Amino acid sequence: MKFYSLVIACVFFTQIINAKTTKVYPDAGSWNTFNIDLVLNKKWTLVFTEELRFRENYSRLNLFYTNIGAEYKVNKYIRLGLIYRWINKFLDDNSFSFRNRLMLDVNAKVPFKDKWSVSYRHRLQTEYRDLLVDENGKIAEWYSRNRVEFSYQINERLGAALGAEFRYQIYNRRFENSQGQWHRMRFQGGVDYKVNNNNKVGAYYLIQREFNIDQPQRIFITGLEYSHRFKL
Repeated sequence: MKFYSLVIACVFFTQIINAKTTKVYPDAGSWNTFNIDLVLNKKWTLVFTEELRFRENYSRLNLFYTNIGAEYKVNKYIRLGLIYRWINKFLDDNSFSFRNRLMLDVNAKVPFKDKWSVSYRHRLQTEYRDLLVDENGKIAEWYSRNRVEFSYQINERLGAALGAEFRYQIYNRRFENSQGQWHRMRFQGGVDYKVNNNNKVGAYYLIQREFNIDQPQRIFITGLEYSHRFKL
């Protein structure tokens, strides 16, 4: 935990310095998510997600994507996931950019004290943009994403969480000025409500801040989620 606290502090300090010299472009939007988890057995779960995002103060479509993947439960603390994401990104000229992303997740969650728990997720992702029509799209983009979250179970149905995520650019030919640097941070807080054993709804508020890139944005997101979980 000391290592990740140091990383968070360093990135936050870098962001403050950068904010003094770089113009930030604000925006607001919404992310709306539908999840299905199919539990095959005690170890394996298939996952499916659809998400729709809006930008420019909720007035314009940003993107929608589909996730298909699987999770493996190593033990009661650690889960591994491999997920493919098909992305339809709506561009300023009203056309779509089609993107293919593969994500490898390592999730760890540890309870502490009474109703508290802390979780960490590392996501290694690679993405191809417009693979068949763009020369740059044939070269993979690579990112490392690190998220820490603290959760509190208020009662049997209601839970709350606060978290932060930091993204590191391993390689992206399109944005060489941020190569090998941290360049995006997210802070998120929300609640979820367990309707029954198979259904859960949630709402959250997220602030995303970019730095070490050209024309960085600060976006304010309201999010809604619905999740359905069932067994074969």
